[in-house]
Order: sequence, then structure tokens, then C-alpha cells
Amino acid sequence: MSAERVEVAVIGGGPAGALTAALLAGLGHEVVLLERMPRWRWRACGVFAAPACVTALRRVGVSEATLARVAQPVAAMRVESRGGSRFRLTYDRSGSLADSAVGFDREGLDTALLEMASTAGARVELGARVEGIQLGARSTRLTVAAEAGGVARVLQALVVVGADGLRSMVAEAAGVARRAPFARRAALSFHVPAVDDGDARMVVLDDGYAGLAPVPGGRLNVGIVLGRSWAERLRADGATRVAEEILRGALPGADAKDAPHPVLDRVAGVRPASAAVSRRAGDSWLLVGDAAGFLDPFTGEGLHRAVVSAELASSSIHEALAARSVPRLAGYDRAMRQHFGTKDLVSRLVQAFLARPALFEYAARRLEARMGVRATMGRVIGDLAPASSALDPRFLAALLAP
Repeated sequence: MSAERVEVAVIGGGPAGALTAALLAGLGHEVVLLERMPRWRWRACGVFAAPACVTALRRVGVSEATLARVAQPVAAMRVESRGGSRFRLTYDRSGSLADSAVGFDREGLDTALLEMASTAGARVELGARVEGIQLGARSTRLTVAAEAGGVARVLQALVVVGADGLRSMVAEAAGVARRAPFARRAALSFHVPAVDDGDARMVVLDDGYAGLAPVPGGRLNVGIVLGRSWAERLRADGATRVAEEILRGALPGADAKDAPHPVLDRVAGVRPASAAVSRRAGDSWLLVGDAAGFLDPFTGEGLHRAVVSAELASSSIHEALAARSVPRLAGYDRAMRQHFGTKDLVSRLVQAFLARPALFEYAARRLEARMGVRATMGRVIGDLAPASSALDPRFLAALLAP
């Protein structure tokens, strides 16, 4: 079977894939983006993003008009522990998009980024399902499923970009997929009518948590992450019923006997809600977004990481193609480790506290009472301060001292 030859094939049309395609096409490269869904469909995905994500989107060329349409400013994150502690992590007081965290309309954002890729010159193919990947030292062959009554076709790309999410085919083909951290956790996500005051909220549960973030269109996005102790209830009662029960307890002023809040779209789920890889690049491939590894949604960094990984990937690919040396893609893996390695340690520290309720409650009470410590934590979580600030012995002492 003859193969169509292209410079870069991007598998996956989410934010990381669309931005990688847009940036490379803007640099003059021949790019094909393959997205298996023929049209946008709600799925469990990141909605809340730290202030640095908006800055990164501006940096890669997303317009102010687009941001105003798809992003809802969020001034603060209110965290509520099981033991009754309450504290507010602030990002910006202006209520604007200047330096604020945001809740995204993912349909609007994803569609805008695909349009950006197409406008830049990338060939965007919706409904194109990749069935096979053969990675080579100098190029990669992709088998793309045929349309009804047709014949499967083959693409041969100098570089293939895996932007295909938590269960990346590219990571599997490269042999770098590893057992995900917190592999037994499940994530549920859906929208209800907005009922809150504009802050985002994180409500810690027994073996899980619920995040609530306002998004455009008068809606509240609900993201729920549940540990393995919930598995039997999810099997017995179903995701929708479990989600509605959790929501009744999480919304302000709600009572367990209240009628369920109307779910505006399906309760989408994913399990596991994390991914791990041993490396992010090889001779003719690399991974971006969630495919490059994702720990947990608690710190709301998935979208920011998607944008930054697209920037770093497009730069590495451009340099490799210009030098006619695709092995130079290894520099991308180093750049990702340098950029996110310390933040990953902070995220693992947060998860260690969450896994020990007494320890989390101890830290929550101190964050509630100590404004300086709380401000530093908010800036670190929001990617407005170096992640190393949260690992500084002086900060840890201030957080944990009685």
C-alpha cells in the first residue's frame, strides 16, 4: 500500500494537539492533524486552569476575543476539608482575565484551537481514526481507518506527535507507557446551572474530592475524583447517581434531601484519571498534553501543561527538521523535565497529604490561620511562583509548625 508522506502527523485534536499543529504550521511545516471524533463531544477533561494558562495561551497567539468568549474569570479557589477547615486561595482581585484563574468552556476552547490550526495551514481531519502505528528510527507509518466502503490509508511522517490523551497509542507503540499513578481512581465530569458566587471550590471527600468551577454560559462545571473505595458504589449505582449524591452535599446550602440539580450534559467518566510514561520523546515521535504524563486534576494544571508542552514540542520539532536530525527531539524530554519536574514533586506532596486525612486536616487548619503561608501556596498552585517555593524548608516549617 502506497503511503502519503508528510513532515508531521499529530494524533489527537485536543488543546495540546491543536496548538502543536498550529505552531508548526505557522513555522512553515507540513502538518496533518488526525482527530478520531467527527465532531466535538463532551468528555471528562480539564476545565479549571491556573492564571499561568491564560498567559501561555496569549503567548501562543490565542486572541483576546477568543479568551473573552471561552474563559470565565475565577478570583479564588475555596478549599473545604472534611474536618471543617475552610481557606481561600486567591489569584486576582480584579475579576478580569488579566491574571486570573479561569473556568473554560471546553467546546468553545477546543473548537477555537482547531480553527487556529487550520488557519495556520495545518490539515485538520476530523473523524480520522488511527488504527496502527509503526515507529521507525527515521519516520513513522500510521494506518488510518477507512471511511465506509473505503480502503484504509497509510501516512508516513518524519515526526509523529502523540496528543492522544491518557491512553496514548503513541506511548504504547514506543513502549514507554507505565502504570499510572493512582491507577484505581476514577474521574467524573459534567455541568449544572451556576449556583455559586463566582469562586471555584474544592471539597475534600472520603477518598476523593469534588471540584466546582464557574464556566461561560451561566454554568458550573463539576469534576469529581474518587479513589478505589468508591469502585463498588460506582458499579452498583452508576456514575450519574453517585455524582448527583456527591453534588447535593458539595453545593452551598444543599441538603441530602434536596432534588438533584439538573445535569446539563452527560456525566462523562474516565479511569484511570492519570497517566505515566518513562520518557516523552524518541527518534521520530514525542508526546504532548496528557499523553506526556498526568498525575491528578487536584492542582488544575492539565491545561497549562498542554499549552506549554505544545510550545516546547513545536520548538524541538522545528529545530530537528531544520537540522535534518530527528534524534534531536530528545531535547524536548529534557525541557519538559526541567519545566515540570519540581511542580510534579509538589503535586505528589499534595497527594500524600490528601491520602492521610489527619495530616491534610492539620495542614488545612494552618493554611486557614496563616495568611502568608496560604498566599505562597496559592501562587505555587496557580503557577505564579516557582514550585520550589513550596519545597523550601522555611515554607514547610511555617506550614507544619504547631
